[in-house]
Amino acid sequence: MTPKTEAERRENFKTTSGIELPVDFNPSNTDPVYYDEDLVAPGEFPYTRGIYPNMYRGRFWTMRQYAGYATAEESNARYKYLLAHGTTGLSVAFDLPTQIGLDSDNPSAAGEVGKVGVAIDSLEDMLRLFEGIPLDTISTSMTINATAATLLCLYLAVARKQSVSFDSVKGTLQNDILKEYIARGTYIYPPTPSLRLVTDTFAFCAREVRNWNTISISGYHIREAGSTAVQEVAFTLANGITYVDAAIAAGLKIDEFAPRLSFFFNSHNNLLEEIAKFRAARRLWARIMRQRFNAKDPRSLTLRFHTQTAGSSLVAQQPEVNVVRTTLQALAAVLGGTQSLHTNAMDEALALPTEQAARLALRTQQVIAYESGVADTADPLAGSYAIEQLTDEIETRANDYLEKIDVMGGMLRAIESGYVQREIQESAYRYQRAIETNDAVIVGLNKFQLEEESTVPLLRVDPAIERAQIERVRALRNRRDATVVEATLSKLEEAARGDENLLPKILDCVEAYATVGEISNRLRRVWGEYRESPTV
Repeated sequence: MTPKTEAERRENFKTTSGIELPVDFNPSNTDPVYYDEDLVAPGEFPYTRGIYPNMYRGRFWTMRQYAGYATAEESNARYKYLLAHGTTGLSVAFDLPTQIGLDSDNPSAAGEVGKVGVAIDSLEDMLRLFEGIPLDTISTSMTINATAATLLCLYLAVARKQSVSFDSVKGTLQNDILKEYIARGTYIYPPTPSLRLVTDTFAFCAREVRNWNTISISGYHIREAGSTAVQEVAFTLANGITYVDAAIAAGLKIDEFAPRLSFFFNSHNNLLEEIAKFRAARRLWARIMRQRFNAKDPRSLTLRFHTQTAGSSLVAQQPEVNVVRTTLQALAAVLGGTQSLHTNAMDEALALPTEQAARLALRTQQVIAYESGVADTADPLAGSYAIEQLTDEIETRANDYLEKIDVMGGMLRAIESGYVQREIQESAYRYQRAIETNDAVIVGLNKFQLEEESTVPLLRVDPAIERAQIERVRALRNRRDATVVEATLSKLEEAARGDENLLPKILDCVEAYATVGEISNRLRRVWGEYRESPTV
C-alpha cells in the first residue's frame, strides 16, 4: 500500500540561508561524500570533523561566561562567583566608553559608564578587575576592538604586577576591527591605521606573548546584525584573509602568526544548519590557508573558534523560553566542534544577567558536557546525508561570496563600497518581514503569546557608580606623575607618525598610568577619526 502523503505546513522549506530542504536527504538528492578528501578523521586536514583527534574525550570546550558591568570591583566579584561555579575561562565585557577610547569623565560618555560592561580607565581599574585572580592559571577573553592594543597592554601590566611572565599569560583578544565597520560601529580610526594596530599586536605577541591568541575574527556580530549563516562564514573568512594579507605585507611570515589566529561565531536557532556551518567554515579556512597562503604549520590551518549563543534570538516575552533557545544553540556549537562557548542568560533581552540567570546559563553547558553524551565521540553526526549536504552547500555558497569579494579588490574595497553592509541589511530585512508575516514563528513573540507576561528579577546598575568612576579617574590624574605620563604619550604620538611597533610604547603609557582616553586621543591626533558613509 502506498503511504498517504499529507498536505505540508508550508509551500517550501528552507534554511535561514535559503538552502532548499527536501522531504528527506538520501543518496538520490545529495552529492557523493569523498571521505578521504572532504572528511577524513578528526584532527586531520581539512579538519571538517574537528581540529583534535579525540575532541572532547580529551577535555571539554572552555566554558566561558561573558561578564562585566559597573565597576571593576563588582565585575571582579562576578568573575569569582562564576569561577566558583565551574566557569573555566573568563570573558570580559567592557563598557561603551572604554570600547571607543573615552574616559569616564568625558562628556560624550555621560550615561554609558558601566552600563553594558565594566568601565576601565587606567591600570588602577585593571588591577582591581583581576584582584585575586592569578593570570598564569586563568584564560581570559577580552571583547575589545578599537582599543584592543591598549587593553592588552593593561592586562600585561597586571601580569607584571603579579610577577607573571608574558609567556605564561593565556587568552584571546577580539581585536577584529573590520567587523566594526561592517556590523557594530565601535571603531575610532580609519581602516588603514586600525589594521596597523592589529598587525603590530600580531608581531608583538609573536615575540613576547607567545601563548596569547592575538585576534578573534568575529562572525558573531555579523550574524547579530542580520546576516545569514552563509554570509556569516563568508564575511568572517574574508576578514580573516584581509588580516593575513596585512600581516604578510607588514613583513610577518605566515607560520609566525597564523597559529595564534582564532575565530568567534554565532550559534543560532536552526540546529542542522548551524552544525553544518561550523564544519564548513573549518574546512574552507584550512583550504584557504594551504592553497592561498601556502601555510605549512598544521596549526596555521586549523580554525579554532569560540561560540556565543545568539543574543538577537532572545525575546523579552516569556523570557524563560530563552533557556530552550540557548540550549539548542549550545548543542549545535558542541556538535559543530567549538573550542570555547558562552551561553546567554534568559534575561538578556531585558537587562544584564543576574547571578542566578548567569549560573543557569553555565549549568546548560555543564548538562550538555556531562549528561547528554554528545561529547563522548568526535563529530557524531558525520556521514548524515543532511549534515554532509548542508556542509557542502554552505562551503560552496560562502566560497562564491569570497570569489566575488576578490573580484571587487578585497574586503576593504567591499566594505568601503557598502556591498557587505547592503547584503547584511537585505538579509535582516527579509528575516524581519518573515517574522511580521508569521512565516517565521518566534514562540511567545508572534505566536503562543500570553495575555499576562511573567516577570523575572532584573539587574540594575546604580547611577551613583558613574559618579564614583568619574571621581576615581580625576583623582588618579591629580596624584600620578604628570611629567612621566606626558613623556610616554609624546613618544607614542611620535611613534605613530612613523612605522615602529606601537605596543611597547602603549605598554609604557599604561604603566605610567596614562588613561585609555588619553592614549586614544594621541592616536586620534595622528590618524583622525573614521566617519561612516550611509548605505541603504
